[in-house]
Amino acid sequence: MIAITECLEESPIIAALHHTELLDEVVKSRVKVVFLLSSNILEIEGIVERLKDSGKKVFVHADLIEGLGKNSAAIDYIRQRINPHGILSTRNNLLKYGGEIGLITVQRLFLVDSLSFESGINIVRSYNPDFVEVMPGIIPKAIKELKQKIHQPIIAGGMITSKQDIINALSAGALAVSTSKKELWELI
Repeated sequence: MIAITECLEESPIIAALHHTELLDEVVKSRVKVVFLLSSNILEIEGIVERLKDSGKKVFVHADLIEGLGKNSAAIDYIRQRINPHGILSTRNNLLKYGGEIGLITVQRLFLVDSLSFESGINIVRSYNPDFVEVMPGIIPKAIKELKQKIHQPIIAGGMITSKQDIINALSAGALAVSTSKKELWELI
């Protein structure tokens, strides 16, 4: 966990990889952390291995791997076969189990209203993920307020499309931002 935090302090842009056709560009980029947001059970092991071989810290979105269930057996499979540095999910039960078996965890929170904001705080406090990704990441006010209420480092993600979005999120207290915009991966 400390190594990931140090990577993000040094290089606060995370490549959010939605499509494997951008894999070569991610490998060549200077980003140090990658959120793998889509794949399937047949390809993901090779993708993660290639990213790790290029020196990247890799997190797999546990909810979005085609062919895997949404249960502890899927998390065991991710840990033992795919072997990323960590997982991200909206499902706190998967993240709790992932943390128990040694994966770094990123809780994704979709903040759409005050109820989801309060619910998100309760979820984070209930099981203590390593990181919290706030979505959409273009809401600095919510990032700043959340930063005051939880101790986990915050990652801003979703709808980050410009350098100014990155500056605003980092200025509000986010440790890093995740973006699928390859043009932004090199702003480090």
